[in-house]
Amino acid sequence: CDVICMKRRAFLGSLAACPAFATVPSKSEGAAVRAIAEAFLREHGIGGMSIAYGRDGVIEFEQGHGFADADKKEAVTPQHRFRIASISKPITATAVMMEVEQGRLKLSDTIWGPKGLLGGDYDGDLAAITIDHLLTHTSGGWANDKNDPMFKNIAMKHDELIAWTLSNQKLTHKPGEHFAYSNFGYCVLGRVLEKLSDKSYAEHVNEAVFAKCGITTMRIAGNTLAERQPLEVMYLTEKPGAAYSMNVARMDSHGGWIATASDLVRFASQLPRFLNDESIHTMTTHDVSEGYARGWNVNKVPNWWHTGSLPGTTTIMVHTAKGWCWAGLLNGRKEGLGLALDKLMWRMGRELKVSGI
Repeated sequence: CDVICMKRRAFLGSLAACPAFATVPSKSEGAAVRAIAEAFLREHGIGGMSIAYGRDGVIEFEQGHGFADADKKEAVTPQHRFRIASISKPITATAVMMEVEQGRLKLSDTIWGPKGLLGGDYDGDLAAITIDHLLTHTSGGWANDKNDPMFKNIAMKHDELIAWTLSNQKLTHKPGEHFAYSNFGYCVLGRVLEKLSDKSYAEHVNEAVFAKCGITTMRIAGNTLAERQPLEVMYLTEKPGAAYSMNVARMDSHGGWIATASDLVRFASQLPRFLNDESIHTMTTHDVSEGYARGWNVNKVPNWWHTGSLPGTTTIMVHTAKGWCWAGLLNGRKEGLGLALDKLMWRMGRELKVSGI
């Protein structure tokens, strides 16, 4: 669903965390950000972008740039929603950690086999895979590569795809020994949440997570152009229709949400509404992989973030060490665009006088 840059840019590791805007952003600062953003869209040939900055659930700055639908000259506004791709993973990780904190789940719980949460006639290494292995991408298989099961058998439902994958794509490592970024692992975590809550993944997350932080407009994306939702942007791809030929709805817990940039800032900046300090520390501390914890990329500052990438979509969500958060969403994808978007968001933060950048 996206390519994670595990060697985070060195300059990020040396940045001081951002304590606050010096003042409420002025009109001139907003104008400077708009000029930078519009130049970025022209340089990279991207149709539209939405950005937001804030902390503690308060949106301090948001802007839309370019077009949500270029053919209709529909301008992007802060209310427009984008597919967020793998930024869905920290949302799922948060929902899982809530279940752990509340005692309904343990990180050591196994997934399959006679004692597993999802059961099934499985043994050996498959029966040894735990919740924590899935959170940390250390299950031992199903990497985000050309054989990624989430982009195969697009007509299959979740349960059918999981059964097919376990039968046809064997583990390549023992659980816990090897990091390999796995969309499939987070798909399975979504099914665990459904089993525990007796609700659909989307229903559970809306009630358990989003309702606690004032998010009301996030939805699971549709697959086709006909299923484009109100105030959802058009996704532009070099290959016509490539954004509308995937089973995005089936990606729900690893890459299926649509959101505004402000939705993501509200989520990232209010993690203490969901979890206590110990749980947040667990979720944002890496064990096996240098640079990836449980649903979040992390560095030594510590800043936490996640990126997202699908045909027609490039996204980033950042939580800095002092609590400042931001999100940037694009309705296009090109080689290297994720890194460029990350640098852009820091640059625009400097224009807005987010001190410490």
